[in-house]
Amino acid sequence: MAQSSNKPYNDLPHLPPDAKIETSEVLKAAISANRVLAELKGKAETIPNQSILINSIILQEAKASSEIENVITTNDRLYEAFAAEDRNYDPQTKEVLRYREALWEGFNALNDRPLSTNLFIKLVQTIKQNEAGIRNTPGTVIANPNTNNIIYWPPEGEERIRKLLSNLENYIHDEDNELDPLVKMGVIHYQFEAIHPFDDGNGRAGRILNILFLVMKGLLNLPILYLSEYIIHRKSDYYRLLREVTEKNAWEPWLLFMLDAVQVTAGEAMQRINDIRELMDKTLEKAREELPNRVYSKELIELLFEQPYCKIKFLVEHGIAKRQTAGDYLSELEKAGILKSKKVGREQLYLNTELYGLLSGGSKA
Repeated sequence: MAQSSNKPYNDLPHLPPDAKIETSEVLKAAISANRVLAELKGKAETIPNQSILINSIILQEAKASSEIENVITTNDRLYEAFAAEDRNYDPQTKEVLRYREALWEGFNALNDRPLSTNLFIKLVQTIKQNEAGIRNTPGTVIANPNTNNIIYWPPEGEERIRKLLSNLENYIHDEDNELDPLVKMGVIHYQFEAIHPFDDGNGRAGRILNILFLVMKGLLNLPILYLSEYIIHRKSDYYRLLREVTEKNAWEPWLLFMLDAVQVTAGEAMQRINDIRELMDKTLEKAREELPNRVYSKELIELLFEQPYCKIKFLVEHGIAKRQTAGDYLSELEKAGILKSKKVGREQLYLNTELYGLLSGGSKA
């Protein structure tokens, strides 16, 4: 029976779905996606300094996931704000940085507590920088921004929402459920978005949940799958397929979409890792040839790849050099054309221009 959009979906079915989920097409897609994801996991482990991936790919995921919700910033503002002491940035850039913080908090929390309602609440509170709890006022709807027609009316009532979240928690941690983890991730993501437990931040919390679930299941060691970029390019399909699960119980097209997202995104992440490694090797060689021996060190070059902007404080904190010497090193790197200085407030930042270009535009090619 089609769900009416003119009343709350208070009878949203509990999980597991009352439908055949692992169709032959879904299983075939899951095998392909799992293979590429395993390759990504192995590729990520070859990066000598894992902070390079954490700060580059996670920041891009934060930017893209926020952009889906029309929270927009630029790459330059984002990377600059991440490196600078000055926090007087526009609210949207700050909100994107808080998405990164929430993702990282969730990742670290997996060691201490399972994916749970309390963790979902914490993620949204971090993203929105407020004391948001479970939605408890009626009238929250998802509407077409152009026509104001209601597209979806999620369940209402805090007690009902909490029961649905409790069922979702049980499903997440049910070891007896033998679904492929990537297929299960697709089911979990639909259910979380259908419950829509918060007044704001549901989409971003749901996309963080995707990545944390894959880490929890051991399919990734770091939260470096960049699913939001895939969704941005197929935003209308994403929302249409979510609605079709609600309205038609059409699970297969939705799950195929999510599995393709994993496969494509994992392949793109591997290419990005290859590009970063190649650029880092090229920069190491350039530094070895052109910089004085007292400046060149592998640790210093690796530090330049942890994020696009570097500064004296970073070298001091990593024990590479004392303050005055660190400033000299960065000046030498600028003379060699590896960095470009920029004054931000009272600080002098140094941009790794080629890394910035790679992260902003994707593959070097």
